[in-house]
Amino acid sequence: MKKILIAYSSKTGNTEKVAKALYEANPEACDLKKIDEVTAVDAYDVIFIGYWVDKGGPDPKAKELLSTIKGKKVVLFQTLGADPASDHSRTSFANAAKYLDPDCMVLGTLSIQGAIDSQLIAVMSKMPAGSPHAPSEESKKRWAAASTHPDAADLQNTKEYMKKFMVTYENFYSKM
Repeated sequence: MKKILIAYSSKTGNTEKVAKALYEANPEACDLKKIDEVTAVDAYDVIFIGYWVDKGGPDPKAKELLSTIKGKKVVLFQTLGADPASDHSRTSFANAAKYLDPDCMVLGTLSIQGAIDSQLIAVMSKMPAGSPHAPSEESKKRWAAASTHPDAADLQNTKEYMKKFMVTYENFYSKM
């Protein structure tokens, strides 16, 4: 039996790349599924739930799955156009955790920058001046920087995250 389920929702392919990198770091312990393919989580010790950030939280499919998880060890991973170390990233994790049952234990989080959906950029580009999402020189630079992610270094860091997680899990959480 596999111990870990890696379930993900991906709109542009960013979160799927991250999910696959997590899986590739330890395929013998993991199952990889799109959120739409998840029918039950009871057989797993740990659920990795990946989502793209939508309006400061998980996308609708991820919200739905998160709200069904009861009494499990969970790792949240997300992709977003903003800096992974930003307040926006941290707030997005907090907003995702709100959907989990109080009996769940969040064992970790992983945030990876991803390219922003071109349709979203088109919408934001038409917003009037003064709108918080209207294009500015700063936002255009952020959009351009995000367009190259997740890159090879991001995916390598993702694999390293999984390897470190497995050591920590085996040493501390597998006995709980």
